Amino acid sequence: MKRIFLKNTATLLCALLIAGLVLPCVSLAADSGETVLRVCSWEEYIDEGDWGEDEVIDLESGDIFGENPMVNDFEDWYYDTYHKKVRVEYSTFGTNEDLYNMLTLGDVFDLVCPSEYMIMKLMAEDMLSPLSDAFFDENDENNYYIKGVSPYIREMFETHEINGSTWDKYAAGFMWGVTGFVYNPEVVSPEDASTWHLIDNTSYARQITVKDNVRDTYFAALGALKSDLLTSEAFKNSPDYASRLQMEMNDTSPEMIAKVQDYLQSVKDNLYSFETDSGKADMITGKVVANLQWSGDAVYTMDQADEDDFTLDFAVPEESTNVYFDGWVKLKCGVEGDPDKQHAAEAFINFLSRPDNVIRNMYYIGYTSVISNSEDGRIFEYLEWNYGADDEEEDTVEYSVAHFFAEGEESQDEFILTVPEDQLNRQLAAQYPSEEVLARASIMEYFNKEVSEATNQMWINVRCFNIKNVPVWCWILAGLIVALIAYAVIDKKISRKHQVSAPDITTFRDHERKN
Repeated sequence: MKRIFLKNTATLLCALLIAGLVLPCVSLAADSGETVLRVCSWEEYIDEGDWGEDEVIDLESGDIFGENPMVNDFEDWYYDTYHKKVRVEYSTFGTNEDLYNMLTLGDVFDLVCPSEYMIMKLMAEDMLSPLSDAFFDENDENNYYIKGVSPYIREMFETHEINGSTWDKYAAGFMWGVTGFVYNPEVVSPEDASTWHLIDNTSYARQITVKDNVRDTYFAALGALKSDLLTSEAFKNSPDYASRLQMEMNDTSPEMIAKVQDYLQSVKDNLYSFETDSGKADMITGKVVANLQWSGDAVYTMDQADEDDFTLDFAVPEESTNVYFDGWVKLKCGVEGDPDKQHAAEAFINFLSRPDNVIRNMYYIGYTSVISNSEDGRIFEYLEWNYGADDEEEDTVEYSVAHFFAEGEESQDEFILTVPEDQLNRQLAAQYPSEEVLARASIMEYFNKEVSEATNQMWINVRCFNIKNVPVWCWILAGLIVALIAYAVIDKKISRKHQVSAPDITTFRDHERKN
């Protein structure tokens, strides 16, 4: 009895000791009110600070400089603005498919930044939490996104929908652009670079790279296969051109998927490689002469080449291009039922949409922000700082970006740049595509489950096995092997039949003898 009493007393003392240690910790955590915001975005897709002294963006309205990582600046801004602590756990993904796999395997994030077709997929699968009504309040001085988003982007988000809901209800844009070819103008002509047929042009055999993902390369193959249709005057002048282009560039019929597979298998050996990120380095080092690229990465590639006095240009295929965007969405699995997380997530979007932070991110990663904020003026001023021609330059042209910045007809003339003529084929044209280029741009729609399975299988066939390269003797050998296997199976069945029949005959004869 004494032993039991001592044992119970010791247990009670331990429990009190543990409670004394744990409860203060719990109390401190509760008092701190820190919100943990789990953010997942593309690699190298946000300003990480630590700029050099020679990287100051010295605008007339004031200097802009990335001293600290953007994430750290947000945490400080959030506390100063809302008097609450937030800690961002920032992680990255390599492709949209990687992100989707992470989510299906159980990874939990609050805020992610996928591309347009993946946003559509997540919306269709009811994985997103809508943006709050407060996020759209233009009277809130901290709502930098809704007050600054480009009219061009805003209209796109408000007029496209999934399952009856427009994109803007669930997604806030981050960066946008078009796809085309970065190319070496010393080797590739502008005419050859301005068509999707560059992929199958044997004049540049083993010197061209395309994307190592089914969605972008499927789009490029459609452009080449439908080239005659897309460039015909009848098609371009049709009153419903935009909707027809959208339909043609999202053709996923079984017949077209088969044609795309045949096309990609036939041009596979004409390509240097399928790549995700190595194409930029391959262009700069001269391993390849043309690279299918997103316009943001095209800007980065041309910038790096310029540092080595190596000129590269950018061309958008005349058949079509796709206008892409990456956008922030809140995931149900992370923010649902947690108002603090939801508020922090939307504040993060707004902080990145503040004009000075927009400029920092654009400078750091080379992509184009969806934010124009024409009233603030600094983003357009940054364009002039970056691309404006010097007073002594002679070969200059006027380049309008009014379709991106202007709110109405009355302000069209305010957004015209005077730039070096070569910028019509270089960084400026890639970062801010002309109105003429955007007129032949379509959006890549998401693939449903059945189409995804079919296109994924097609992609496996293209990437892992090229049936067109199998020599005749292999087919003959394969046929002989199949014939031998079939003969062996039939012979074995016949032998088994005889083996079964023999005992039956013997048994019958024994029965006869006994009788």
